Amino acid sequence: MFSRITSTFYSRIYRILHFRARRVAAKQVKVKLERFEPVHQVEAEYLSFSIDISVLVGGFWWEGSNGVKRGLGTLRVPPIELHSKKLGRLVQALGPAYLRIGGSEADKIHYFEQPEHEPDAIVLTRTMWDNLHKFVQRNQLKLVFTFKYGLFERSLHGSWQGSEVQKLLEYSKQHNYQIDVCELGNELNAYWAFHGLSAQPGGKNLAQDYATFARTVKSYLPYTKVMGPGSAYWPKLGESLAPMFNLTKKFLGYLTFELDIVSWHYYPFQSKRSPVRTRTATLRNMLSPTSYDYFAKYTEKLNFWRQLHQPNAQFWTGETGSAQCGGQPELSDRFISCFWWAEQLGNGAVSGHKVMIRQSLIGGDYGLINRLTLKPRPDYWLSWVWGQLMGTQVYRVSSNHPRVRAYCHAKANSAEKTLMLINMGNFEVNVEPDNFRSIGTGFVLTAKSIDAKKIMINGVKPKFNKGKVTLDDFPQQHFNGRLPAFSISFWIC
Repeated sequence: MFSRITSTFYSRIYRILHFRARRVAAKQVKVKLERFEPVHQVEAEYLSFSIDISVLVGGFWWEGSNGVKRGLGTLRVPPIELHSKKLGRLVQALGPAYLRIGGSEADKIHYFEQPEHEPDAIVLTRTMWDNLHKFVQRNQLKLVFTFKYGLFERSLHGSWQGSEVQKLLEYSKQHNYQIDVCELGNELNAYWAFHGLSAQPGGKNLAQDYATFARTVKSYLPYTKVMGPGSAYWPKLGESLAPMFNLTKKFLGYLTFELDIVSWHYYPFQSKRSPVRTRTATLRNMLSPTSYDYFAKYTEKLNFWRQLHQPNAQFWTGETGSAQCGGQPELSDRFISCFWWAEQLGNGAVSGHKVMIRQSLIGGDYGLINRLTLKPRPDYWLSWVWGQLMGTQVYRVSSNHPRVRAYCHAKANSAEKTLMLINMGNFEVNVEPDNFRSIGTGFVLTAKSIDAKKIMINGVKPKFNKGKVTLDDFPQQHFNGRLPAFSISFWIC
């Protein structure tokens, strides 16, 4: 208790001295459009999100949990209520999007029936599955589902049969339910940590199991895309305990069929719940330009393997959030979290990702929406502005200051572009644009403090009015070349 109080005290002192102190002089920063043609194109559903299967069915989750048990929170939550009209409005405002149902308990779950020998087992009931599909259809989403790999001994690896999976697929086919993308198992390179060493598959055996899985899925739902392997990458570590569990390269090399999507999972930070931390989520780390280097490093490596072994597959970030293990309280749910999210969205698009799936839509400190109150958090509003303005055509832009990041998109068949400028510094910026025809009006995201719970767009707190919110709700702001300290802005050019 004493150590926690001491840590909180020093954390608050640091915030006062460093982030609320008098700001330094303005910086002159050059932002250049490198090419007049787009370098990449993302999906319309590029910014997508997840609902963890623990939240969907009522498993172990993070709210109120101070620690971790076998990769999960220590408290069990009730199943989410998907019929909420307020939740529906919040979801529809972020569309179009994929909704991924996955997470650590995806491999522990049972479909439809509870086993007699597991009285505390979590079960995806037929009613839950029906309600999920109604939710997806009602809100014009596309479904990504993580099927259970199954907890079995090493001797069975490479011989996956998936009888429970077939039961779920058969039911879905009978009810004309669409699963747009599927994957087998959650973070299979870290299976040893969650389920024991004997459960850990190797790359060759997993490739064999994936081939069986793909044939099984397409025999029921022929238009469903198959995604994998969804390996977890850690800052500084990469795939955990290298080289023993470097699964991705071997898996892709042994595959005997064409994968539709190559995916990976990445969290730039770990919350203080995490028993192992390579980069803890702190104010300093979350605003440090060096914190973002590993995302680019791993992206380059994975893209090389994809092009070598699966050149026709798309490249997705299948799961990402600010900090592992539910997010960091008082940081992941605050304005500061917008900076990593804006940077990763921009970086991911320009580096070849087609889709970026945010963990999570709702639940945990990293949820876009507070699960208990259904109030949108700062990251939600950043995501909403991105969806309104950043199109699918991706341009390459450079900045000559490490704390000022620049990204540019355009909507299909539009002459207008949107320039996103991220100022992670405690200083104003005078922008010198280069190669941009002109910069007109825009939307500037700021807050009263870097760790504020509320965000402002052009000086106004965003909110839904009679169930609706539009960009016209905010006063017009013209580009004058100046960026406020700690701000994220979107400019029409």
